[in-house]
Amino acid sequence: MSIGKVYYAATAVFSLGSICLTPVFAQDSEGTETGQDPHSPIIDDSEFDATIPQIDENPDASMGSVADWEAEQRRLERDAQQEDAEDGLTALPAVQDGDPDELIADAPVNDPEMDDPLTPIESFDVEPFDESQYTEADDSEQAASLRYDYRIDGLESLNESGKTQIRPVSADDILGRFGDLSALDDGNGKAANGAMVSARMREDQQLLVDIMSGQGYFDALVNGSVELPEAEGEKLAVVFQMTPGRRYNFGTIMFETDPVVPVDLIARNFVPKIGEPIVAERVLAAEANIAVVLPQEGYPFAKTGQRDILLDPETSTGDYTLPVDIGPRSSYGDIVTTGTTAFDAEHIEVLTRFEKGDLYDSRMVDDLRKALVSTGLFSIVSVNPSLSGEAGPDGTEYATINVEQEAGPPRTLAGSAGYGTGQGFRLEGSWTHRNLFPPEGALIASAVAGTQEQGASLTFRRSNAGKRDKTVEFGLSALHSDFEAYEAFTGRLAGRVSYDSTPIWQKRLSYSYGFEILGTNEQDFNFATGVRDRRTFYIAALPGQVTFDATDSLLDPTEGFRLSAKLSPEVSFGSGTQTYGRGILEGTAYYQVSDGIILAGRTRVGSIAGADRALIAPSRRYYAGGGGSVRGFGYQELGPKDIDNRPIGGRSLVEAAAEIRYRFGDYGVVGFVDAGQVYTSSTPGFDNLRYGVGVGGRFYTNFGPLRVDVATPINRQPGESRVSVYISIGQAF
Repeated sequence: MSIGKVYYAATAVFSLGSICLTPVFAQDSEGTETGQDPHSPIIDDSEFDATIPQIDENPDASMGSVADWEAEQRRLERDAQQEDAEDGLTALPAVQDGDPDELIADAPVNDPEMDDPLTPIESFDVEPFDESQYTEADDSEQAASLRYDYRIDGLESLNESGKTQIRPVSADDILGRFGDLSALDDGNGKAANGAMVSARMREDQQLLVDIMSGQGYFDALVNGSVELPEAEGEKLAVVFQMTPGRRYNFGTIMFETDPVVPVDLIARNFVPKIGEPIVAERVLAAEANIAVVLPQEGYPFAKTGQRDILLDPETSTGDYTLPVDIGPRSSYGDIVTTGTTAFDAEHIEVLTRFEKGDLYDSRMVDDLRKALVSTGLFSIVSVNPSLSGEAGPDGTEYATINVEQEAGPPRTLAGSAGYGTGQGFRLEGSWTHRNLFPPEGALIASAVAGTQEQGASLTFRRSNAGKRDKTVEFGLSALHSDFEAYEAFTGRLAGRVSYDSTPIWQKRLSYSYGFEILGTNEQDFNFATGVRDRRTFYIAALPGQVTFDATDSLLDPTEGFRLSAKLSPEVSFGSGTQTYGRGILEGTAYYQVSDGIILAGRTRVGSIAGADRALIAPSRRYYAGGGGSVRGFGYQELGPKDIDNRPIGGRSLVEAAAEIRYRFGDYGVVGFVDAGQVYTSSTPGFDNLRYGVGVGGRFYTNFGPLRVDVATPINRQPGESRVSVYISIGQAF
């Protein structure tokens, strides 16, 4: 019988970036090998059959008693002893336990030393072991007495056969991968003995086969050998002789699966194409991509099976087949929650970004899980789909969303610290019960103690109030501020509704609006009297803010821009009735020059219109200078000043900043130039700008960068610091 082709029928198993194949060769019957055992049997069949007792032909005959069996055994023993005596063999004496009739005799005791007493332990010469004379280094030097090198021959042909348009491979690629995983390489050329070298060689020989098969060279042969040193002092040489063979390409790519919607959903997400080399990493990535994409496209229960590759040595191709169990196409069903719950399924629905009946997308389920985690109310929470068996829209089946909760401790103690030139040290602490008024109704008590600020506040905050990321907040606070510009004792009642952007769900548009009622007693300079005096102001305000965000990150952007506008119409009583409006426009932009290098810029323009500066409470005026404003100057240091060279604030301001940021790993350095000025008029003049320059360091954490900036003013004026230091969390902008 003749065979036109020989195929490898193989199941591919991927490990360490390789495809391990177990081939089964198709052969005709003439190709089998035969052989004969050269050893003759110890007992031939006739002798074995003779020892088997005859079976009684009558199955109903009596089996005999135990006594009959014992008598027969004694007879056989006597016959055996008689045969031994005739052959000149002597039986073992059975006298050790006094039983002469036992079938197996006791072993003779013929060692007289067994009856001698034990030697006293004091007679032994014992030398104590001195641990101080022994070190692991001594043991390592003695154990690693063999030195070796290794090399791989035969990879040169890869520089030609491996030149493919898709995933080319060279000898350097193989050597680099081998060096990362090699047992010989890990041994640093040292071994205790030849057996250890041999074991490492065998392990690395298989490693080379795996690496080559992972690049599509399934016919690669590797022979390992050891070359002994020719002279004393030279090293052993472990030599791997490589024969790469031909590189296999995809011949066909097939998927064993039920129809999917759309019909090419699986095929278009399997990146390798027919004619490309069969590269393990590429195949694994493509299979993983299918496992990810299917749940994103309405198949939450999809599973990929064991791949199968049929290799044809004549054409150097492999026919790839992947079974995929897609499960039912699904839409979102009901939300079911179990466990120790922090809140019910109704509030979980507020956090979802999908509706019942929408086509299932695993990304939205992951988003829900992240939103639940971000509430801070769980020690453990999981979100998983399950089959409901209930028909959904558009031919789908509802997938029940199961939320397993384990509520965590709801109380939190927190603290923060910072320092800024002109602002001094600032310590802030808070106590929070995040779910005192379920769902997500928090009570927050906080206090601040610093060189220039002291105060306390109590806040009620409802998170996700009827809508994801919508917050309703009411607060009551008392604060004492003692700055160069003014001193104030302020009581404040405020409320705010906000729709916030979060790291989990960064939004293009966010907003806030609310109210403020303040009573404040403040001291500043009175130009009419030439002294600092106190006045009391009662202020009602309706602040609002809108932000448009087109950056790539909320906490540490590298590309895009942000625009925000703040407006607060206010009424002030105390120095007559004053009605005015406070507004600020701010823009920031970010541009990534290369990996790790970012250019960032910021501008800010503010104005107060409707009242004279002197009739506006000092704490409601505009100031510039400090870590979040113009670095190089103290807090609120810029702008018009009184006769004591203390800032008095103004009705408009201009600020600008430019940074170049360089990040390397978890660290970064920043160079910056800031500019700004405050004006007494309601329209900024854009003149007399003051500049500060400096450098900063960053340490990046999972909650944002820690920032230390050092700056100095350009054209420093009397009373201004030569160097200002700012320590905080987060980028300057």
